[in-house]
This record gives sequence, C-alpha cells and structure tokens, in this order.
Amino acid sequence: MDTKELFFKLLEFKSITPDDDGALDFIQEYMREFEAVRVDVNSTKNLLLFKKFGDGEHLCFAGHVDVVPPGDGWDSDPFVPTLRDGFVYARGTQDMKSGVCAFLQAVKRTKEFKGTLSIVLTSDEEGDGLDGTIKVLEYMEKNNFLPDFALIAEPTCEKVMGDAIKVGRRGSINGILEIFGVQGHAAYPEKSKNPIDLIAPLLDRLAGYHFDNGDENFAPSRLTVTDIRSGMEVTNVTPGYLKMMFNVRNSTNTTKEDIESYIDSVLKGLDYKLQLFQGAKPFVTRRDSKVVRLTSEAIKNVIKVEPKLSTAGGTSDARLFAQFGVDTIEFGVINDTIHALNERTTLKEVELLEEVFSKIIEKF
Repeated sequence: MDTKELFFKLLEFKSITPDDDGALDFIQEYMREFEAVRVDVNSTKNLLLFKKFGDGEHLCFAGHVDVVPPGDGWDSDPFVPTLRDGFVYARGTQDMKSGVCAFLQAVKRTKEFKGTLSIVLTSDEEGDGLDGTIKVLEYMEKNNFLPDFALIAEPTCEKVMGDAIKVGRRGSINGILEIFGVQGHAAYPEKSKNPIDLIAPLLDRLAGYHFDNGDENFAPSRLTVTDIRSGMEVTNVTPGYLKMMFNVRNSTNTTKEDIESYIDSVLKGLDYKLQLFQGAKPFVTRRDSKVVRLTSEAIKNVIKVEPKLSTAGGTSDARLFAQFGVDTIEFGVINDTIHALNERTTLKEVELLEEVFSKIIEKF
C-alpha cells in the first residue's frame, strides 16, 4: 500500500472508543514482518509490534486508533474519507490516524537500524484509558522491554506543518468544592446562612488564581472555575448549599497538595468539603534529549521549519511513557479541527510526517 491507500484504509474503520472495528488486526497483518504481542484488556484492544535490528537503543512510536464519536452535521460521511478542496475529510484525520499511518509506513520501510524499533497502539485513548497504553507499558516493564525514547504522533502543529513539538504536558487536577450554609426564607436573612454570600468575597482569590509563575516549559498553573450552582431557582428561599467545580492544568511546579493547602487557607472558618482528583500528572522531557534534538533536526531538514518546543494543550498517552522514565515527545500534523465536525488534514502533511519519522529513524 502507498501512504494514501493506507491512510484511507485506516480512516474507514469505525473505531469509536474502545471498539477498534478490526483496525489492529489489519495493522498486525500489514506489519507482519514485526513480532506482535496483543495485550487486550476487557473491551480494549492493544497491540505491541517490535523488531530488534541490533543491540543499540530502543525507539518506540505510539498512538491510538480510536476516535471520538463524529456527531451530526458533517458535509460527508465521517467514515468515508473524502478529498475536497485539497483536504481529506474524515473522523480521525488529525487525531490521530494521520500519525499512525505515517509511523507505520516509516517503520515498515526501515531496512537498517542500530537498535530496536517498536510500535504501541491502543483502542482506548479517547476514553478513560485505564485498559489502554498503560497496560502495554506494564507488560513491557515486566519483560524488561521499556523503550529508551518514545515519539507519540499526536497532532501538535499550530499554524503550519512542523512549527511545534510537544516536549511535555501539563497535568490536570479536577476539584469539587461544597459550601454548607443554612437554608431559610429570603425575607429573614438573619435566620439563614447563605453560601453564596460566604463564597462571593472569596471568589476573586480562587477564580483565575495562579499557583505558580510558570517557567521556560510551562505557563502558570491556573485555577479555572467550570461550574457554580446553588439554590432552587426561586426568589424566596435562601439556599443552604453551594457546589463549585474547577480545573487546574498544573505544571511540575504545583502539586495537588499545594492546591489543597491554598484553598484551605482561603476558606478558613467556613463549613466546606473539598475533593481533588489528579487526572493526569505533568511531565517534561529535557530539551537536550536525543529524541528532541533529532526530531527538531529532522523537521528543519525535511520541512524547512524551525519548531518550537511546547507543553500547551490537554493530556495524552505521552504522560504514561514519562511515568515509566521514558524520554517522550509528541509530533504530528496541524491541530485545528480535532473532535470537530468535518475534521480534516492534507495528504501532504501525512507524507511530510512520514518523511520526518524516516529521517529520525535514519539518524538514530
């Protein structure tokens, strides 16, 4: 298969999380020159492919074949790739079957390498991910087969192809804050305790608060209020309860304990309950890491663009590789329509991505 044929084939799988719709079976057969291990867990399908060319370092390419539901209102069938106006339209074009296609082709066409090349694929990255990439990494650790470096082909570019490499990701901490008051008649405020009155003068110390000043890798860790609700949608009852939800995209400079300590200091004296949930931990790969250096050089060589090193955006499976001590980065096509109606990319971007990956493999 040429790159266009493979890309279109991958896009035709209705691989909505966690159903891979047969995509991993197809990929395993397509990459039959490589040893394959299935690490399927419950309804999640996971595939590890690898080939040892020599005794050198182990480079892993990783990604996911699952996609989010397409939603209604597409101009064409989201699972029938359509060429229109110079773009390929289908669910998963950017996130991230373009990246999967590119590294499958680059790895498949590799004839010489000084170490080991591997590929990790899952059908559960867009979901909770509990049975996805983490299970493959646990298998690799158990078998003393963790890679030295990993490259996740998530869409990272912002304006033009090649302009951004992700060298880290912020963590994500979700919070639920409950304020307890005393319900009563609105005409007798002295007989009640309104939680809205209690939180109002403190809100400017919470909403938008920066827990740190950021650094060369990360923006400041900021508290973003996502929901506040109280009362019964009537005008004559003072509420007795308020619930606020928030998120902090945290850098390596701020921990869950830092957030808890600060909020406790702000709310001192109130009757409240605070719950914090760490959905993802932050990580950053050294800027002088071999995988960062060679990827930057390959982009400049192939695309003639100087990439910036970024940690912006949400979370990805890159954080899981980092938890196992693997130097990990992300590089992929332009990210401007992921999860949207009429998701699209260009064949040129996929071909350039494949060429960059081939150059990285060559220079390793």
